[in-house]
Order: sequence, then C-alpha cells, then structure tokens
Amino acid sequence: MATKAPAPRARRARASLVLAVLLTTPAAAGCAGGPDEPRSSVDSTALTRPQAAAADGTDIGACADGDCEVLVSEPVTVRFRGPSGAVATLHLTEVGPDEVAYTVKSGSDQYKGSARGSGAGCVTVLRGTGSGNSCGVLGGGVRPSPRPDAVVIRAAPGEDGTALLHIVSG
Repeated sequence: MATKAPAPRARRARASLVLAVLLTTPAAAGCAGGPDEPRSSVDSTALTRPQAAAADGTDIGACADGDCEVLVSEPVTVRFRGPSGAVATLHLTEVGPDEVAYTVKSGSDQYKGSARGSGAGCVTVLRGTGSGNSCGVLGGGVRPSPRPDAVVIRAAPGEDGTALLHIVSG
C-alpha cells in the first residue's frame, strides 16, 4: 500500500515546528555572528550564583542548640535540641543544584521534605503539640522567625549545589 504525501499545509506546519526547535536550542541560540567569526563558548559553571554566606559557615555543630544558619554541600546528619528539649535529628538526604531533600525525626514523629527548582525549599515546624511540613516556593533568603515552643527548620537549595539550612528555636 502506497503512502500518501502530506498535504502542503501539514508540510509547512511540520517545517515550522522543526525551525522553532532548531532556533530555541542552545547550539543555535548561543552562536556567534557570521561564518568568519569564531564561535564563543560559555562555561555553564560561571552562570550559577553561589549561595549567600551563612552566619555559621559550614559548622554543623553550631546547630546543636537548635539555632543555626549553615551552608551544606552534601548529605549530612544534624542533631539539635527539639521543642521538648529532646534531641531531634535532621537527615539531609539530597543536596544538589536547585535540589534538597530531608527527613526530620523528633520524638516519635517523622517528616519528609523535598524541593526542586529555583526559589524552592521546605519549611518544617516542630512543636510538642503538633508539627507541620511544607515545600514549595520560598520567598527570598529570609531567615525564619522564632515561634514560641517550636523549632523551625528551613532548607533552601542553591543553583551552585549547596543548601542553606536554618534551624531556629522559639
């Protein structure tokens, strides 16, 4: 059975689609001008912005009292004083460019959070009378406010593969 040739309108639509794809690819969009000009190359690592400096640097031990701001670049376990004074544990399980995931254990409760994308992050609030967890778009690099009888954990991934971690006790 012979195959019919596509109608002229279908051929034009297909050609337009192919042209649109070619024009939006990095190879076509990032080229230099004319054929005699050298092509420029862009180092993609130069495009990522580093996370803001953390008050406690990379010292995870600063979190033991339940109040810290640290920068992490790999999975790590953080132990800190929870809302009832008992030890709580935060396990950062993934840290990468615009990506963070963690598990928090406080008493018999366990919470998980993960976020991907620019401006995303997670906030977990631990209380002796009930806790909560939320992940999504975070507003800027604002440090969480202390809440009475609670510990607030905020993890925000950066473009550079680090995560800014805040733990604030009320």
